[in-house]
Amino acid sequence: MDFEFSPEEQKVIDDVRAFIKAEVTPELLEESLAIGYCYGGKLGRQFFQKFATNGWLVPNWPEEYGGLGASAMLTFAIREEIAYNRLPGAFVAAHMAGPTIMHVGSEEMKKEWLLPIARGEVEFALGYTEPQAGSDLSNVQLKAMDKGDHFLLNGQKTFNTHSHVADYHWLICRTDPESKKHRGMSMMIVNLKSPGITIRPMITLAGWQTNEVYYDDVTVPKKNLVGEQNRGFYYLMAALDYERMFPGGSYRRLFDDIVEYARKTIVGGKPLSKNPLVRQKLAQLAIDIETSTLLFYSLAGILDKGEIPNYQTSMQKIFTTELGQRITETGMEVLGLYSQLKKGSKWAALAGKVEHYHRWSIVETIYAGTNEVQRNIIAHRGLGLPAR
Repeated sequence: MDFEFSPEEQKVIDDVRAFIKAEVTPELLEESLAIGYCYGGKLGRQFFQKFATNGWLVPNWPEEYGGLGASAMLTFAIREEIAYNRLPGAFVAAHMAGPTIMHVGSEEMKKEWLLPIARGEVEFALGYTEPQAGSDLSNVQLKAMDKGDHFLLNGQKTFNTHSHVADYHWLICRTDPESKKHRGMSMMIVNLKSPGITIRPMITLAGWQTNEVYYDDVTVPKKNLVGEQNRGFYYLMAALDYERMFPGGSYRRLFDDIVEYARKTIVGGKPLSKNPLVRQKLAQLAIDIETSTLLFYSLAGILDKGEIPNYQTSMQKIFTTELGQRITETGMEVLGLYSQLKKGSKWAALAGKVEHYHRWSIVETIYAGTNEVQRNIIAHRGLGLPAR
């Protein structure tokens, strides 16, 4: 099996690296950190709209929709570069909603949304979770009443992270309260500036903002219905599979920082990197990072066959997010008590990155479906074990 990129693909990757090196500013990185690496900040939009003119935001999309007609493998390589450089990498529109629209949206919806998404002109926020519907998304209760030429929405969403910086809500709601739970739901695109929407902040353990979103008689045009009415639960399951494809570049970058710290830091007259225990722990993480990378690219291979990964995304999500925790825990052991200091302290080693990512890594095992839920998916869909 050939694990190398083609010369044409490698040139694109090299061009992406050169663009990032030339265009990224400290101010952009500060904004990216502050909003949890979500897309939607002012500087992030400026950077990625220029980035997207090359077709790099969605390179595996057809050229008519703003892509390059390239492989998902190349797309994933670019996502790794974005994550490694700590740029906004959570694109709901480009990486989750857009592919779903490509598969189930009408031709009119594709023409309206896909090119603006590919150009980075619009961003969506996920509108899934509700107070009573987290892991059990079939229990969504936000109501959408059919009013002829539009829907009227009432209810509440929670933990909708992009909402304060995004333009639209990628929303799951209940359009038929009389049907079985999963059969009466629909997917819609809602303008977040619509009258009747209230967004309230919630600060996470990782320090960035997620949100509660309230709907009070919000009007949504019928043309914003994604696919067929009352089929939204099935579209949601596909969109979740796209969401669970986690690039590990940010943790690979942190690992490289820890390795460099171990090389340069002298303890007891010799570098930490000479300590057998430190070497063994870092070597094991290096192996795990390679495994995580292969799992990530295996998802691209499935996409390139024209299929949507299912339980395989759960496997990669679990391994990569739990690897992130192992990397930060090892970083804390290597740095010692200095690892607990936040950015801003003159004593903080690696500018407080280990402390920051340690908190971040806990959140990542929760969103996009908890890792406990992912294990059930693997058991049921992957191994054919009976449902709980």
